[in-house]
Amino acid sequence: MDDRSEEHDIEVEGANYAYERKISGILDDGSVGFQQPLLARNRKNTTSQIAIVGANTCPIESLDYEMFENDLFKQDWRSRRKIEILQYTFLKWALACLIGLATGVVGFLNNLGVENIAGFKLLFTGNLMLKEKYFQAFFAFAGCNLILATVAASLCAFIAPAAAGSGIPEVKAYLNGIDAYSILAPSTLFVKIFGSIFGVAAGFVVGKEGPMVHTGACIANLLGQGGSRKYRLTWKWLRFFKNDRDRRDLITCGAAAGVAAAFRAPVGGVLFALEEAASWWRSALLWRTFFTTAVVAVVLRSLIEFCRSGKCGLFGKGGLIMFYVNSGPVLYSTPDLLAVVFLGVVGGVLGSLYNYLVDKVLRTYSLINERGPGFKVMLVMAVSILSSCCAFGLPWIAHCTPCPTGTGGKCPSGGRSGIYKSFQCPPNHYNDLSSLLLNTNDDAIRSLFTSQSENEFQISTLAIFFVAVFCLGIITYGIAIPSGLFIPVILAGASYGRLVGRLLGPVSQLDVGLFSLLGAASFLGGTMRMTVSLCVILLELTNNLLMLPLVMLVLLISKTVADCFNKGVYDQIVTMKGLPYMEDHAEPYMRNLVAKDVVSGPLISFSRVEKVGVIWQALKMTRHNGFPVIDEPPFTEAAELCGIALRSHLLVLLQGKRFSKQRTTFGSQILRSCKARDFGKAGLGKGLKIEDLDISDEEMEMFVDLHPITNTSPYTVLETLSLAKTAILFRQLGLRHLIVVPKTAGRPPIVGILTRHDFMPEHVLGLYPHVDPLK
Repeated sequence: MDDRSEEHDIEVEGANYAYERKISGILDDGSVGFQQPLLARNRKNTTSQIAIVGANTCPIESLDYEMFENDLFKQDWRSRRKIEILQYTFLKWALACLIGLATGVVGFLNNLGVENIAGFKLLFTGNLMLKEKYFQAFFAFAGCNLILATVAASLCAFIAPAAAGSGIPEVKAYLNGIDAYSILAPSTLFVKIFGSIFGVAAGFVVGKEGPMVHTGACIANLLGQGGSRKYRLTWKWLRFFKNDRDRRDLITCGAAAGVAAAFRAPVGGVLFALEEAASWWRSALLWRTFFTTAVVAVVLRSLIEFCRSGKCGLFGKGGLIMFYVNSGPVLYSTPDLLAVVFLGVVGGVLGSLYNYLVDKVLRTYSLINERGPGFKVMLVMAVSILSSCCAFGLPWIAHCTPCPTGTGGKCPSGGRSGIYKSFQCPPNHYNDLSSLLLNTNDDAIRSLFTSQSENEFQISTLAIFFVAVFCLGIITYGIAIPSGLFIPVILAGASYGRLVGRLLGPVSQLDVGLFSLLGAASFLGGTMRMTVSLCVILLELTNNLLMLPLVMLVLLISKTVADCFNKGVYDQIVTMKGLPYMEDHAEPYMRNLVAKDVVSGPLISFSRVEKVGVIWQALKMTRHNGFPVIDEPPFTEAAELCGIALRSHLLVLLQGKRFSKQRTTFGSQILRSCKARDFGKAGLGKGLKIEDLDISDEEMEMFVDLHPITNTSPYTVLETLSLAKTAILFRQLGLRHLIVVPKTAGRPPIVGILTRHDFMPEHVLGLYPHVDPLK
């Protein structure tokens, strides 16, 4: 383990390092001794146990998605009454409903806040422009943006660094089995909501859609663990899901609800969770996820109807993204199909370039963010000033355009929004670039998708706007504010799609609004590498099923082209952050290795009846989360594997002080005095620590029977099993520990333990540098 890991007091996995097996035994004189190590080699896993979560570096550990079948669990399962099983099922659906309700309300309030804050800022700036007070208008615009940005950055930097960024990579990693401090904490939820409102209202080229996925996951986690004891928000009737497996399903529902709330796309939310977020899926989860997104849709529809009466300030009929594209007949010919193919290829190339540049910018910003919260805030302020200068300065280079006929007096536009903003232009003229830059991101996308007038935006305007949004989107993502990638990508894609539509106008039957949609789809496919979910989200956004064949085609082409250059943006960010994400496939070089090749040493294990002092010393000296338990004489004829015991269970057992002065089995007494819920996983920061135990010297010499808390049916593999098959088994079953056993008899019963860090390329290729990574 590196020095950096030790400085952060890292929570090392129980088998991140397979230690030499020091099985405690009782010598003839009654003292405690240690047997010889099983492994002759003292190989260690030196992969890092820290990762970047949001804008903060913190220790990571794995989650227990495996069903831990010990005697206490079996006793609890047998004693369950029918009413308890019905209660468990009912609570699952009740929590799914609560997650949908809460996420829908938060999504609505998020949009309500953004539209009103940004609307007031734009109204104030527009009134000063009408009075030709240009310098005052700029300072008012930039000043409002700077204040909002500073508030959002301060929340992230000082309260919840884990709330920075979109949060989708962190949620994706959590659902893969990776946990980190504050990744779904109540403080993260609070900052995610308000930081997103202030950040988007500050005029950054970011979206609130990615943060809504993280918000939905945080809400699901808060409800799933029964609230937060730290903030005195607890609900005893919700403390039913004290295991990572059930919480994983709830957080999957939360992530889907976040997408549904952000895009008003319930089906798209389910498919997003299936295609991008979740690592494990089953039909029962599909039903609950769909139910959750349906609740979100109902809540949003009800709240939007309420706002139609004008009681929501500047929110009006908009706010929540819904882009209506031309709903007339969609007719296309061979030249149109060739244009769609061209858009797909361009989107794939630009998307891969976007991902490459985002990765470089994130690595650069991490050097600044590591210097402390103050530097994070200053970086946000610098980007805010740059964004304000671009948004206010670029329209000055655009030409004033005469208002088109037939606008019904809507040109130039009055109020905070509109596609015919006058800016500095004379009467009956508008500045098309200011209509895109001095507007909310949602309204800018609506303007690009509109089909009212093909010549609404000049070709030069679309080119300038594309370059500006492309560059600002890259340099903005990575600063310490909640920020999503969907909106910047849609903005850039829609602008170059409309640009291509203008250029191909004489030979194409498709209008420019449809080209904008296809451009956005191609850029989304090139950056995020999703197909089915993006296709459905875009169709639900635009309410136009006639575009289905073309959207499918452009997404498939852009993804195929972009895959030739690099991985999707979220996969790149997961790798860059150092999160040990396990893919659903094995690397090619793993087929040339076997399980025992990556087992490292030494490994600590316990006897079935172990001395309290030995267990206490092992827990104190290591940060392992899993320990093999060995049955030994006189309880068995020869040493054999009994199972595996978790660190958290050992701490609860020691705290209960169920000890014996004699080295005998007394598991039945423990079963009578303990319940399975006593060993359930606590919420964030509530678990026992070794420092919480108060054990006297006399108790240190006593014994404890580990059999009741030992998982007697752990997953095991032979040491000669292919590493590729071992990795697939580990990932598909959602394991935290995988025990490697010897192939031949007459040897010690365990070779070592594998965890996800043992499958990471940096560990495997570090052990075998001569192995070709591609073969």
